[in-house]
Amino acid sequence: MHRLFVGLRPPPAIRNALGAVMRGVERARWQDDGQLHLTLRYIGEVERPVAEDVAEALLGIAFAPITVTLAGVGQFTTRGRVNSLWAGVSPHDALTRLHLKIDRALVRIGLPPEGRAYLPHITLARMSGGAGPIDGFLACNAALASPPFTLDHFLLFESHLGRDGSRYEAIARYPLK
Repeated sequence: MHRLFVGLRPPPAIRNALGAVMRGVERARWQDDGQLHLTLRYIGEVERPVAEDVAEALLGIAFAPITVTLAGVGQFTTRGRVNSLWAGVSPHDALTRLHLKIDRALVRIGLPPEGRAYLPHITLARMSGGAGPIDGFLACNAALASPPFTLDHFLLFESHLGRDGSRYEAIARYPLK
């Protein structure tokens, strides 16, 4: 089985800027440089033939490069508990259109449509019971911003689960032009 997702990798300067704010929350599991990405579409576990179909379907995606900026931080919760901290990106329009285009291409090959609302973000930390508090982190980084940066390709990633979290391997690259 192959655990896949489609995403964008911020350039090194942006990843370095994100690394500089990833601190100040006890027992948060901060992402490392290799984990920093912006998910366009989660696929999940698929057999090799489906993974090959996914890689082929993504070849048909035509889209212009996207320019965004970092835009604040936030949190996701499940059942009232914080499960992750993230950095926002703005504007959302082009990212949402690319997400929908990728989703439609994957539905055409038989995958179910994306079931969650799409909110472009870069996960900074995973949280478990006992992590926190986060109020200081959120207040300190509410105005997180960056110069505009351009994303000129997207990637098909395979996620490898391990004792120390997930490791992401880019297995295909698709230019935006």
